[in-house]
Amino acid sequence: MSSPMRETLHRLLERLRPLLPARLRGGAAVVPVVRLSGVIGVSTPLRPGLTISSVARPLERAFSVRNASAVALAINSPGGSAVQSHLIYQRIRQLAEEHERPVIAFIEDVAASGGYMIACAADEIVCDPTSIVGSIGVVGGGFGFSGLIQKLGIERRLYTAGDRKAMLDPFLPAKVEDVEHLKEIQRDIHESFIALVKSRRGAMLLGPESTLFSGEYWTGRRAVELGLADRLGDLRSTLRERFGEEVSTPLVAADRGFLGRRLRGVVGAPPFGDAAGLAEEFLSAIEARALWARYGL
Repeated sequence: MSSPMRETLHRLLERLRPLLPARLRGGAAVVPVVRLSGVIGVSTPLRPGLTISSVARPLERAFSVRNASAVALAINSPGGSAVQSHLIYQRIRQLAEEHERPVIAFIEDVAASGGYMIACAADEIVCDPTSIVGSIGVVGGGFGFSGLIQKLGIERRLYTAGDRKAMLDPFLPAKVEDVEHLKEIQRDIHESFIALVKSRRGAMLLGPESTLFSGEYWTGRRAVELGLADRLGDLRSTLRERFGEEVSTPLVAADRGFLGRRLRGVVGAPPFGDAAGLAEEFLSAIEARALWARYGL
């Protein structure tokens, strides 16, 4: 290509540059943002929550953005499934190491329990002074109806192969050994959670372990003092300060929408589905609402 042609092409590109999206103009830093919001593992076709299947693709797309300076996670979750929390955590760490990209987590209203586990996948945790942070523990519960069915004259008929197959059945009185078995499982999960936090936060943790890992939660300001978070701030201001005023922060969203939800298995006439689907949605909404309410939200 001759010199005059190169100059003409250069002038043309310069004129077109302002019309391009910020991330395509060149020069400015790019930090893709993945929003991780909702209860972890509590998911129905019409009320999708956070699961590894729902976040894997947007995470992979974010880390695959060429020349990205970092990847930002906007987290707003009261927790949920320990398994799904850990799977999401692992995927973030795997992608960060494969692409050699730093990860910054921005906590919005709450990153508690499994939500905080996911935040620990980041190299830096930023939160609002009034964010809810922590709850490093394990909780499980249910209801017991054995007294009620006796009053109603209902006979419970249950047949099992295996002496403890019906352990903690809500229609039978709880047995001491069954409750202890459940607590043993919870302790095991709790120890794994503690080890994960220590491996990621290490010497930054400043409070006594009896406090940090008690299941208690704190405001963002106190979380920074305890070493559970690194600094106070918000996504936009922090990224501009770190990468410049022209930093581009494209949101990498999950593929959702009414059609997509139907294709993933909504049964019945839209938009309500059948009675079983409605019951599932109702129970899912109650469970999710209870998790948010635990943190006053």
